[in-house]
Amino acid sequence: MSDGAWDNFLIAAQGGQPERVPVAMEADCGFLASAFGMNTLDFFLYPDRWLRAYLALIRRFPDVVFLPGFWVEYGPAAEASAFGAPVVWRQDEAPAIRPLALPLADWRHLPRADPYADGLMAFALRRLLNLEQGGELPEPHRIRFVAARGPFTIATHLFGATNFLAALAGGRNEARIAADALEFLTESTLRFLQAQLGCLREPWGVMLLDDAVGMLSPGLFEAIARPLLERIFVTFDGLIRIYHNNTPCEYLLPYFPGLSFEVFHLSHRVSIAEARALIGSDIVLMGNVPPHEVMVRGTPQQVADAARECIFQADGTGLILAPGGGLSAGTPARNIDALVSAALY
Repeated sequence: MSDGAWDNFLIAAQGGQPERVPVAMEADCGFLASAFGMNTLDFFLYPDRWLRAYLALIRRFPDVVFLPGFWVEYGPAAEASAFGAPVVWRQDEAPAIRPLALPLADWRHLPRADPYADGLMAFALRRLLNLEQGGELPEPHRIRFVAARGPFTIATHLFGATNFLAALAGGRNEARIAADALEFLTESTLRFLQAQLGCLREPWGVMLLDDAVGMLSPGLFEAIARPLLERIFVTFDGLIRIYHNNTPCEYLLPYFPGLSFEVFHLSHRVSIAEARALIGSDIVLMGNVPPHEVMVRGTPQQVADAARECIFQADGTGLILAPGGGLSAGTPARNIDALVSAALY
């Protein structure tokens, strides 16, 4: 990607006014495998094909910042597998997690995860190290951001979303056990992010992906989620911090100011205008073109219209233009071009 694309992104992410609205996208295994005609399992099995796909993507769309960039990810499996959760490898899909069949009383006794040794975290770290310091990533490319699932999303994968949320909102004993589990999951998220940063030559930021926070009530958010999220974000003071939450949780947005992150990647089901009114002016919004209805199924004109509407609602400030929630498998190249063109002109 071009230096200009990164320059505009960095200026916007830090609250400045870039020359044009930057365009950024999360490109995961599902999108990349489909875009380059690869079986998803082959995408994980053949690192050379994986790298060629990323390099080809960046050459094709030089005006897009892809986040976190050369993403060594296994869907939700890297974090959850570190605690012994079974990984489900379907033939042509991103890996999934089968929740642990653990009684509630045993949740707090799970072993603490070591990112260098446990589950797929160890593979992700080794891959990052080989790319950044082992000479696999060609010059002048760098991996600028690292990413990890947050403690609430990891908990829903480990224990099942219904079981976890019921315990968190249950009686005092159940809620205490769920909160104890969140404490060590928060520590695991921190350790995984720090370990990834240690692999990079020139890191610029971190991404925390925690959609499950959007399923909490305001009371639970304030009592439990806020201090844990803040513990993660303040650890990376000095870096750009992006919080991804693709759950339409507009009722929580007034509680986000004061958390130590700069950029919020939000659900497309919340308009830019509504999000700005609720979250205030200090947090940069990243979005918010619908990823399926418009980016995958729409025409280039519909993509451009949706993108211009986002820019209009943002009034030209505090916006990084993106698909809400990330790039979906099957997104045609012409629609990415239309999104970029809407930001350029």
